Amino acid sequence: MGLIVLILGLAIFHASHLFVRRRDARAAAIERLGVTGYRIAFSIVSIAGLAMIVWGFGHYRATGWIDVWYPPAFMRHITELLMLFASVFIVAAFIPSHITVKLKHPMLASVKTWALAHLLANGDLGSILLFGSFLAWGVIARIAAKKAGEAGAVTAPSGYINDVLVVVIGLALYFALGFYFHPYLIGVPVFTR
Repeated sequence: MGLIVLILGLAIFHASHLFVRRRDARAAAIERLGVTGYRIAFSIVSIAGLAMIVWGFGHYRATGWIDVWYPPAFMRHITELLMLFASVFIVAAFIPSHITVKLKHPMLASVKTWALAHLLANGDLGSILLFGSFLAWGVIARIAAKKAGEAGAVTAPSGYINDVLVVVIGLALYFALGFYFHPYLIGVPVFTR
């Protein structure tokens, strides 16, 4: 049951986010619903999909684990390193910096790095579906942005103080995720195995 809910949640969440890339359909929806109505509808659908993903994956992990492959132990270290970059990238999405400009679309870079990192360390079916679909979505969204001519961040602020902030906050986020979020909310220790 959990795997089915996970798959449905992934389908809903990714469909809503891929819909945004269809500019003509999105414009028609905004015209029909208004900007506020569209944002509310998009948020409701996205949150519903995300809730189904969280519940489905949790239920799957508790009751229906299906191993597909067994990642070598050293993959854990590669995952930890990649997550350091994913943490910095996500912060760069919110603080304009030279890092932001270099990445162009730091949110997508973070999602792709996060998904790849977790695919390397998890060989069960649910994880492959979860992280594989987010990696595929990130790649598709980045290609679509490039085709649409969306350059992403193109100008950086003068100086490098924001870059230092991005790295410092990214490191803080990385350690918070590894020491607190992942072991206590996900139930999987990161640094203490």
